[in-house]
Amino acid sequence: MIDLAIIVVNYNTRDLLRQCLRSVYASRGTFAFEVCVVDNASGDGSAAMVRAEFPQVRLIQSPRNGGYAYANNLGLRAFGFGEAASPRFALLLNPDTVVPPDALSDMLAFMGAHPEAGVARPKLVLLDGSLDLACRRSFPTPQVSFYRMIGLSRLFPRSRRFGRYNVTYADPDQLTEIDSVVGAFMLVRGEAIRQAGLLDESFFMYGEDLDWSKRIKDRGWKVYYNPAVTVQHVKRAASRFSRKAQVEFYRAMLIFYRKHYAERTPFWLHALVLAGIVLKGGFALLGDVMRQPLPLLPSPVRGGEGEEVGGR
Repeated sequence: MIDLAIIVVNYNTRDLLRQCLRSVYASRGTFAFEVCVVDNASGDGSAAMVRAEFPQVRLIQSPRNGGYAYANNLGLRAFGFGEAASPRFALLLNPDTVVPPDALSDMLAFMGAHPEAGVARPKLVLLDGSLDLACRRSFPTPQVSFYRMIGLSRLFPRSRRFGRYNVTYADPDQLTEIDSVVGAFMLVRGEAIRQAGLLDESFFMYGEDLDWSKRIKDRGWKVYYNPAVTVQHVKRAASRFSRKAQVEFYRAMLIFYRKHYAERTPFWLHALVLAGIVLKGGFALLGDVMRQPLPLLPSPVRGGEGEEVGGR
């Protein structure tokens, strides 16, 4: 059995994918790993490049761009996750990352030293060396999302109350237990996957990592940010200029909120959350809000403590 199954979902990022795969295969350590690249119907010759330059890679060419969760599930199923026999760990890795030689072995050692960890991620830095804030997340409850939408998280980033969205109150060089990690580098224990299931394919892009982390945490596992390991992340290489990506970000917020919080959110906060998503995401989302299967406004007597919403 291999120790680590690495799934890289690619969409029109051929040159970054080449750089990513080179860094992965330059990894040091005694662990056994395999890589599966799932190409989401790219038109830039990515699949041909993988076949020619990395014949050891399992290549899955999806006939359609079914989204990030859909493609990762293709890779996870190819390795047998969700079944009795599967690798010890799965790594969701974006093609716009560069992995240092010891990063994989160090992250696996971390998981070995923390058997309670279902998910872990390293410190992600952008090209300019700054922290990728999305690498540490709290769950986007209605309350946390409300603070984010009205700007309190930016005004008071060091506040434990208002800075929860990206855990900006915590030292970026300190090991921290968090709620969720971004899918750009998401190391997940195989046993946690067997318990929680695969990614939810109702998310096209964004939000699926939050949802997966929540389902894993709900089964008693912990999620860690481990800054002892640093990985470079270009960030949104496949969606930088896409209007669809912006719409999908807020659509993911809506799906996550409906799935995890809507039924127990107080009437007034529920209305504010839906209004905020529509105003931020644009009226393209208005139809999704109106067509949602849950009641548009929950009963005030059912509301509990408000929580929040989010995207990657």
